[in-house]
Amino acid sequence: MNHPQVSGLAAQVRARVVSGDAAGAHPRDGGTAQPRDGDTVIAYPLLGPHTGFPALEQTVLECASGRSHPRDTGACEQVLFVLRGEGVLHVAGRAHSLEPESGAYLASGERYELENLRSSPLRLVAVTVPEPDQDPAGGSAPAAPAHPVVRRLADQERATATAQREFRIVADPASGLRSATHFVGDIPPGRAPDHFHTYDEVIYVLDGEGVMHVHGADHPLSRGSSIQLPARTVHCLENTGDGVMRVVAVFRPAGSPAAAYYPDGSPAYMEQS
Repeated sequence: MNHPQVSGLAAQVRARVVSGDAAGAHPRDGGTAQPRDGDTVIAYPLLGPHTGFPALEQTVLECASGRSHPRDTGACEQVLFVLRGEGVLHVAGRAHSLEPESGAYLASGERYELENLRSSPLRLVAVTVPEPDQDPAGGSAPAAPAHPVVRRLADQERATATAQREFRIVADPASGLRSATHFVGDIPPGRAPDHFHTYDEVIYVLDGEGVMHVHGADHPLSRGSSIQLPARTVHCLENTGDGVMRVVAVFRPAGSPAAAYYPDGSPAYMEQS
């Protein structure tokens, strides 16, 4: 049986860790920046082409009270995940409630607005998927809906990955996201064996503390840290705390978050028959 191998491409596009205090005034813990040009939304770019990672773009959006200017997905797909606050996503004449730990999928060509119903900030992490697939992955998933899919994390089923880690899918081709998988992962204390994936991934730490071991270096992680992880990069995300570390991540091409391989290419998970 042939297994994936570590590629030299992983050395050309480097993994990167951005601390929760990076990207200017990235609002990790508190405080509200002032919106500009009359808009209610400030975008804090974290990962993407400016960090040498064109596959995916990760941005924190902070929304002040009120309704934002119209925003466009353009030719890209986009997913949102609410970090804190409550509000409404307006798109295609529909209003979709947003609450903490809910996710939204927006197809290419969508025009939408974010409304914060509270005086405290509405904060989201957004991931843009450039050049999305034209056909649903594998040809078996339904075409992307004309309106966004909003899903509560609490309503999604848990599944198991390596090293007793669990995950829940927020969006994937089965729910309309053509080109990627959007999920939340729970990482118990400890360190999993070194491994790699065959997909490009961006990760945002929701809770907990740990270390990202990659390229022979150890990068500390805490709430608000971001990680870009090119396909076939050998790495390990270690939870050094006493409780569960939680992350929200997006990877492309779509698939299972459990799909991982040891450095020699052998599966680090139970392959599905």
